[in-house]
Amino acid sequence: MSRNTGSAFEQQAARWLQQQGLQLVCSNWHCRVGEIDLIMRDGATLVFVEVRARRDSRFGGAAASISHAKCQKLTAAANLYLSQQRSNAPCRFDAVLFDGDAPASWLKNIIS
Repeated sequence: MSRNTGSAFEQQAARWLQQQGLQLVCSNWHCRVGEIDLIMRDGATLVFVEVRARRDSRFGGAAASISHAKCQKLTAAANLYLSQQRSNAPCRFDAVLFDGDAPASWLKNIIS
């Protein structure tokens, strides 16, 4: 998937989450350990969002593409973000998934 296509899915996910009541804090936050696609606020909770898109589910679909290693990188990046912001806000990790032509799906608390 090209960077432009990935960016389009991230923008679509941000708009969709905003329609669900979340507020966008920032997108494509980069640090030395990785990137966080979207950082949203759901009330007092910071939500770190991984956006995944797959044309079809031949190889397991969008959800299956979130590996244990990706979860570790996401957690490390989120910890760095929180320390830089000097924040101790409650947080969670969600995913917005796009599989082919199906509507977006939202998985909450993908990392426990």
